[in-house]
Amino acid sequence: MEGVEVMNANLLTPNKDPMGYAIADYFSKGKAGRLRVFSSQFEEDEIPVDQLFRTFDEMPVLEQKALELAQGKILDCGAGSGCHALALQDMGKDVEAIDISPRSVEVMQKRGIQHAYCVNLFDDNFLHRYDTILMLMNGSGIIGKLENMGAFFAKMKQLLSPGGCIYMDSSDLRYLFEDEDGSFLIDLAGGYYGEIDFRMQYKQVKGDTFDWLYIDFQTLSYYASENGFRAELVKEGEHYDYLACLRWDV
Repeated sequence: MEGVEVMNANLLTPNKDPMGYAIADYFSKGKAGRLRVFSSQFEEDEIPVDQLFRTFDEMPVLEQKALELAQGKILDCGAGSGCHALALQDMGKDVEAIDISPRSVEVMQKRGIQHAYCVNLFDDNFLHRYDTILMLMNGSGIIGKLENMGAFFAKMKQLLSPGGCIYMDSSDLRYLFEDEDGSFLIDLAGGYYGEIDFRMQYKQVKGDTFDWLYIDFQTLSYYASENGFRAELVKEGEHYDYLACLRWDV
């Protein structure tokens, strides 16, 4: 349909899955090398792989809050090593975990997550119903760009049960553009400032460049209301981050 963005529904192949390799290494050896992160907008960074295996007590308050609020049949999107799904299982909650990384899903299964599947959230054939959808560790990221918001909310309507909700965390990156006097130096003609491109590398395994969206709560609220959802600010973090609840107004 013209004007409607189609979301990428692919899975990762092993030779393009640096995070999956890092997770598998850490799980099997108890340690991992550097998971390097590159961006055209920022200097090189890295993700501490041990943080992907954190326990409930080690999680940020926003993530703990989301897990406590999750109820009914729960979907953990982009589950990675499965730390959130494991914590939910330990609470006695009913959770399914999905990820596009086959290696990560294999690790989740070995860690004892009962329902872990290699599935892309935006696959047209993925049509189960959930009471709670969790999108954590900057869960808005997988939306990629603001222009994908319509397609994202359309998919959420396919997956949410009546009365269900999405718990999503994100950050407002405006602090990166803050001047010493407190003003913000943002190029309004340059596109939305939370649209970032990333590429990862682990040892010799290089992933493809992908879009990742950080979104401020006001902008999220606007797009939610435009697509029949209501956004509620559940909790603010310590550094421009927040947890939102998105409910479908049916």
